[in-house]
Order: sequence, then structure tokens, then C-alpha cells
Amino acid sequence: MDVMGDKATLFETGRFVQPSGEEPSRDVDEVGEDAEEVRLGMAARTGDAEAASILGAMLLRRGDLDAAEPQLRAAASAGDRPAANNLGVLLHQRGYADEAADWWRIAAVAGSAAAAHALGRHHRERGDEPAAEYWLRQSAEQGHVLGAYALADLLEHRGDSRSAYWMRAAAERGHREAAYRLARSLDGGDAEPGTGREEEPGTTKASTEAEQWYRQAAARGHRRAALHLGAILEKRGELKEAGRWYLTSAKDGEPRAACALGFLLRDAGDTESAAVWWLRAAQDGDGNAANALGALHAERGETQTAERWYRAALDAGDDNGAYNLGLLCAEQGRTAQAEQWYRRAAYAGHREAANALAILLLRGGDTSGAEPWFSKAAEAGSVDAAFNLGILHAGRDTERDNEAAVRWYERAAAAGHTEAALQVGIARLREGDEQTAERHLRCAAGGGSAEAAYRLATVLDARRPPEPAHELGENVHHKTECEEWYERAAGQGHRRAQVRVGMLAAARGDVVEAARWYRAAAEAGSRNGAFNLGLLLAREGSEPEAAVWWTRAADAGHGRAALRLALVYARRGELAEGQRWAARAVELGPKEVGERAARLRDALREELSA
Repeated sequence: MDVMGDKATLFETGRFVQPSGEEPSRDVDEVGEDAEEVRLGMAARTGDAEAASILGAMLLRRGDLDAAEPQLRAAASAGDRPAANNLGVLLHQRGYADEAADWWRIAAVAGSAAAAHALGRHHRERGDEPAAEYWLRQSAEQGHVLGAYALADLLEHRGDSRSAYWMRAAAERGHREAAYRLARSLDGGDAEPGTGREEEPGTTKASTEAEQWYRQAAARGHRRAALHLGAILEKRGELKEAGRWYLTSAKDGEPRAACALGFLLRDAGDTESAAVWWLRAAQDGDGNAANALGALHAERGETQTAERWYRAALDAGDDNGAYNLGLLCAEQGRTAQAEQWYRRAAYAGHREAANALAILLLRGGDTSGAEPWFSKAAEAGSVDAAFNLGILHAGRDTERDNEAAVRWYERAAAAGHTEAALQVGIARLREGDEQTAERHLRCAAGGGSAEAAYRLATVLDARRPPEPAHELGENVHHKTECEEWYERAAGQGHRRAQVRVGMLAAARGDVVEAARWYRAAAEAGSRNGAFNLGLLLAREGSEPEAAVWWTRAADAGHGRAALRLALVYARRGELAEGQRWAARAVELGPKEVGERAARLRDALREELSA
């Protein structure tokens, strides 16, 4: 049984503190304590109950139970209420719980809130909750903070909504555990910092009040409150203050705070200090810190040490340890061992391990074995697994599988997966649902997909009305949204977008800009970019350089480039070379190009045979 009654404050203040409404406290000057003890002993021997009570309290505080007991018994028998309560504390320490309860009852009936609290705790430990509630309520209603907290705890255990009132009352009177628990109830109390399951900090009135109670409890030395307060501040970007609270909590022995402090230091670039705190937390059984140490050593190439810490994380009950061991083995080419570790983590419910296991099986050709693990991971919330399921179904190319693929892509896209949003956009374009397609393409393009930006631009481009003419006959150009998306895709290296931006620039008469984009596309391997760059150079009078780019385009399968080369060589009088490129253009097409090239080829053949 925990410390009861006034003894709870005995070792904090150096004296017994009487709750509000009881007799004034009797301070003892420590310098003259021996003399005071002698004086009190003489008074007690004359029958002074108050002196006996004070002397008994002094001896009890000192731990001299044998000497304290007769003094307290004498005072309690004479009706001294504090002595009755303290005698109960003494007897409880000696293991005489029932006799202690009798004296607490006497003191409680006489109005001692501390005794009522102790008596309530006594009854609760014996399973007599109605009696416990009665006495705890007597204590709480007299303003006893421990009584209020104990009553709140009892009511909360029973699911009684009235517990919140008493928990708040205890917190307002300075009870740090009550303040902490009140804060936990206000912020949901579902996730602990350092577990990887924390929710984003809210901005509601409840979350603001929760922070205030965390702060009050932390200021009174509650290490878990300091941990939570640090987490709130870190998420809000107030890293300096967050670090101070993490440090306070970590120094008090909270391993999760030591781990969180390590991550804060790592993000600030102080890896060595981070490792010190991770080591401290890991040695205290924090699996997250052990994983962090493993990752740190893995980055340094110290794979054996990394594996040791990952195993320590696993021993601490952190399934991430098995997943990280799987990753480590996979990087080393130890596929069989990687599969074993992935399976262990996946069976424990680790969704990313399930996804990694499915990928491993898929690469090994076991499609039927991979699909259930992808499904399990996706159902558990893995966005990557949902996207991978979409790829898996799309690869089967049946109507049913294509529908399933789009469903999984949509699920991943709803969670912010850029590539999945692109695939949904493409699918909806094929179906003719341009509005839905545009919405998904915008999401994907906004997420950084160059292909999505290009496809969105083509959708908008198709709707674009002709540009109005200036009253003097000059076109007035205003950059449209589709041009902005083309340029974004082009800036990300999308070759078709680069060609299109070049074409738009050429249409405006901006030859330099057009050439820049055509060249970028051509150098990246775009045959259309090379062909258009050749056209631009030829118009500017640089036919020899144009021929170089047309050759590159023709070699990549561009029929029009091959026809242009045939004409260039024919004009130069190099008929055989011209005939060769004309024949190549016939092969490459398209139809109208092939027909023109065939006529040129035949004419050059006749010329050569003449």
C-alpha cells in the first residue's frame, strides 16, 4: 500500500502538515531539536497530549517507530486527532492494517481529511469500493488534494463521469499526477510520444488546455508530462524549448524523452550527442532508440553493430527491429534471411514489412504469394502497398483487373500518392471522364509529377481558344495555364513538354527560347526535339548543323528527319546517300512521308542509273 495520510508530506517538509481546517502545524526548529525533544518528553510524561502528539510525530519522521508508538497512542487515546492519524500511519508501516484503519476511522470521524483519505485507500485495497468512495469523498470535500485524486482514480476505474470533476479539482490544488492525467484525457490519451503513433497537434481549446496541464505537471517534476510537453512543442516548431523539456524528462530517467532528444539533436546536425542519448535510452529498454542506433551504425557501414542494435530493439518489443534487420539483409543480398525477418515483422502487424515481403516475393516470381501480403499491408494503411496492388492488377490486363487496379490507385491517391494520382488520371482520360481526370492530374502535378503536369497541360491545351488578334494585326500573347504546366514539366526534364514549350516559343517568334528547349529535349534523347531543332537551324541558315540533328532523329526512327536528310543530300548531289535516306524514310513512315520518300527514292535511282 502506498504512503497514506500525513506521512505523504512528512518527508517533503520535515514536519507533518495539517490539511485545511485542522489544528495549526507545530514547527520544530531543527537547531534546537534535541532540546525540544527533551522538553516535549517531559511535558508528555505529565500527561500533555499535545506534547505527546508532537513528540510522536518527530520520532515517526525520524523512523524511530518503537519510541513513537507509545507517545502517539497516549495522545490518540486522549483524543488528539493528528496523533490518531499518525498512529494509523505507524501501524500501517508495521503491517497492522486493520488496527491502523481503526485509528484512521477515529481521526476521520473527528474531521481529519488526511485520515479519511488513508481510510478510503485502505477500503479500496480490500475491494470495498462503496466504503472507499464514502471516505475518499469525505476527504475530497474537505479540500484534501490526495483525497480528491484518489476519489477521481476510483471513479474513473468504474467509468463514472464524475471522475473528471475530482481529477480537475486535484490538479487545480497542485497534484502533478492529476494534472498529467487531466492533460491526457483532454488530448485524447491515445498515443505516446516516441512510439511513432503520435497524432498531429491540434489547435482546439481542449488541446490548448491539455498543454497547460502538461506544463503544470512538468514544472512539478512529472517526467512523462515533460515528455508530452516536449512533443507538443516540437511539432509546433518550438525546438529549443522542446529540447529543454526532453532533457528534463530524460535526466529524470524517461527513456522515451532521451530517445526524442536524440532525434532532435540529430536533426540539428549533432549526431554524436544524439548517439549518447540514444544509447542511454536503448540501455533502458527503448526499442525506438535501439533502432536509431542501428540505423546510425548502418549508415557508417558498421553492419554488425547495426544488426546487434536492431536485435536489441526486437528484444525490447519493437517490431521495427525485425523490419530493419530485413532491410539490412536485403541490402547485403541475404535474400533468404531478409524474407525471414520481413515475415516476422509482417506477422506482428508491421505494414511496411508486409509490403517489403510482397516486393521480395514478386521479384522472385511468386506473384500469388506476394498479392496477399500487398493486400494485408494496404488494408493496414500502407499507401505504397495500395499502389503496388494497382500495378499488380494492371499487369494482368483483364477488364476485371483493370477495374481493381484503378480502385487501388484511387485509394493510394486519396492518401497523397503522386504516381497513383497520375495513373487514376490516365485511366479516367481513357474513359472520357475529363473532369475527374483533371482533378487527379492536378494532384499528381502538384505533387511533383512531370508526366502529370504534361498530361494536364495537354488537357487544358485542347480547350484553349485561339489567341485574339491585336487591332494592328499583331498577336497579343498572354501565358495560359496550360503553358505554365508545360513549362513546369519541361523544367523537370520531361522531353515531350520541352518540345511543346519549344513549339510555343517558336510560334511566338522567340527563336532563341525555342532552340533552347528543342536542344534540351534532343540532348535528352527526344527525336522530335532533334527534328524540330534541325528545322529551326535550317531556317536560320545553318543547314550543316541541322543535318547533324536530323541524322540523330532519323537514327532514332524519325521518318520526316530521314526525308529531310534525303533532300539535303540530293541537293548536294550526293545521290546515293540521298537514295539511302529516302529508302529509310519509306521504312519509317508515316504514310504521307513514305509516299513522298518513295517518289524521291525512285527519282534518285533513275538519276543514278541514267
